[in-house]
Amino acid sequence: MPASTPAGERFRTHEVTNQPSPYVGYNLFDGDPLLIAALGNMLDETAEGELSALGRFWGSNEAQEFGRLANKHPPVLHTHDAYGNRLETVDFHPAYHALMRRSAEAGLHMAMVDDDETRNGRRHSLRAAAFYVTTQTDAGHLCPLTMTNAAGAVLRHEATVAQEWLPRIRARKYDHRFRPASEKMGVTLGMGFTEKQGGTDLRRITTVAEPVEDGSYRVTGHKWFFSAPMSDAFVVLAKTAEGPTAFLLPRFRPDGTVNEIRVRRLKNKLGNHSNASSEVEFEHAYAQRIGPEGAGIRTVIDMITPTRIDCAVGSAGLMRAAAARAVHHVRERVAFGGALIDQPLMLRVIGDMSLDVAAATALVVRLARAMDRAAESEPDAAYLRLMTPAVKYWVCKIAPSLIYEAMECLGGNGYTEDFDLARLYREAPVNAIWEGSGNVMALDVVRALGREAETLDLVLEEIEKTLGATGPVSINVLRAAAKACVDDPGSSRILTEQLALTGAAAALREVAPAVLSDAFIESRLAGQWRSTYGMLDARFDLKGLVDWLYPQKR
Repeated sequence: MPASTPAGERFRTHEVTNQPSPYVGYNLFDGDPLLIAALGNMLDETAEGELSALGRFWGSNEAQEFGRLANKHPPVLHTHDAYGNRLETVDFHPAYHALMRRSAEAGLHMAMVDDDETRNGRRHSLRAAAFYVTTQTDAGHLCPLTMTNAAGAVLRHEATVAQEWLPRIRARKYDHRFRPASEKMGVTLGMGFTEKQGGTDLRRITTVAEPVEDGSYRVTGHKWFFSAPMSDAFVVLAKTAEGPTAFLLPRFRPDGTVNEIRVRRLKNKLGNHSNASSEVEFEHAYAQRIGPEGAGIRTVIDMITPTRIDCAVGSAGLMRAAAARAVHHVRERVAFGGALIDQPLMLRVIGDMSLDVAAATALVVRLARAMDRAAESEPDAAYLRLMTPAVKYWVCKIAPSLIYEAMECLGGNGYTEDFDLARLYREAPVNAIWEGSGNVMALDVVRALGREAETLDLVLEEIEKTLGATGPVSINVLRAAAKACVDDPGSSRILTEQLALTGAAAALREVAPAVLSDAFIESRLAGQWRSTYGMLDARFDLKGLVDWLYPQKR
């Protein structure tokens, strides 16, 4: 550098060129035509306005910053105050509270107990859309909202508990103050089922509950995974003389004193950093019974379906978030004389990824629609029974590999913590593990077939009708796979994945342009197995497909 160069100039970086603009300013609802098409006639002016406002907020720089900060500054456990008094509290960054406040206002915690008649027949679908959009900015804070929503169904099993707690859940308020629920504007609920020695095998729990003369119980034991420990109450399982029983453990006793829930440590998780998960012990903790003694597993099963749906919706949202960032990057990045999106190999990769994102989105909305209609429609009830574990299995399992591929599209930038993709990648595995891992989902598919003989027929009838000419071949494959599971239970993953893929093809055919659904069907149902993206051939209009799925920011 010449000696005459001013000292201040010597340390100035060169002009930055060929870097994409920040991924902000997108409306995550308005800019997602596939999601809008999947919702179809469930959207009216009010619902569309609400979802558009949500999409605008979660795509804003402000919301993105909330998500970044909430994950950069994870929750911290405080067991005692400065004077030695027990606290058992968890402190969160203000950004986490901002995320929770916005999602509570959107009602993401209360669809199971929502009494707004104007949303009848579509409340779960509209909530799924809001959940999907929200996940794209931060998924961690949605954990307590998922559990609160699911817990609402369980609390109905005990009239006195429901009368006390359901009005609190219906309040669209977030109140993080550590005080009795009766003194708060709104509440969240957590859950604690698994223990060290049992995991998924809930009948092996050792936590016990003893009845008290006033009708309450005293619970003693532990929980190996106790999600969202700062919730206002928790649905837990404990043994009585009759067997595993469901209980509600509030953070405070009726007299206003802190309940005997000891938070021993917070889990040091791979991802999901904005959310706290913990290990706890109970020391004669006050509890209210939910449902009959000995029927605890049958009682809490009402939480399973809505929780699994949220896992699938959340994974689909993470996939959309990652793919959208990749599309944004390759549209604005130049390499080898042109935009990356116009390079044949990159276009094949982006287009191939987009097929899975679109199919996953259509499939989870179809599943939410089945939940809306299950009470009045036997075909939808059958779809819900059989497809919930299959959808969770496939969507949650493909999310990590797709997010990795999106990370590779960004190159070195994608691998740094300065960009969002590292966080999305760490977040992705949790949904496949939470509320039943892959083997549990496959076994539940087989159980669903065994319980209701007509379940498979009802689901396959819908799929065949929707798929049209390709339907019969796909249905024959599924029937053969289902038959094989009878003799070989170890093959149930084959049935589960094929069922999800075929269901996704049908869901996509129902709502997407033919060029999109045909590409998915030909490459996923009729093509050979492959393990990476970018294997599509040249006959598909991939540029048109990507441009339709990811509109340019206006």
